[in-house]
Amino acid sequence: MTSDPLLQNWRVQIVDIAAKQNLPAVYAQPEYVRDGGLISYSANIEERFHRAATYVDKILKGARPSELPIELPTRFELIVNAKTAKAQGIEIPSLILAQAHEVIE
Repeated sequence: MTSDPLLQNWRVQIVDIAAKQNLPAVYAQPEYVRDGGLISYSANIEERFHRAATYVDKILKGARPSELPIELPTRFELIVNAKTAKAQGIEIPSLILAQAHEVIE
């Protein structure tokens, strides 16, 4: 599932449709998984805001935005909803569960 701010208001409905159709889905935001989605893999939100604040600080101190390097996220989070997996008849491999930052039972 793509990450689109316009879809945030429809998050619960999107997760419900996927569940009703028994469609396993990977989401780009953890909120979907907390609302019942299967798996999310995304950049750590705290790191993204911290990096944004760093850019703002540099600009306020006189840096030219066009001269600032583009930075990519370095910390990602894997969140698994085991309850949803069970409801869909999906067995999540133990290796994935072991690597997950959060497992929702």
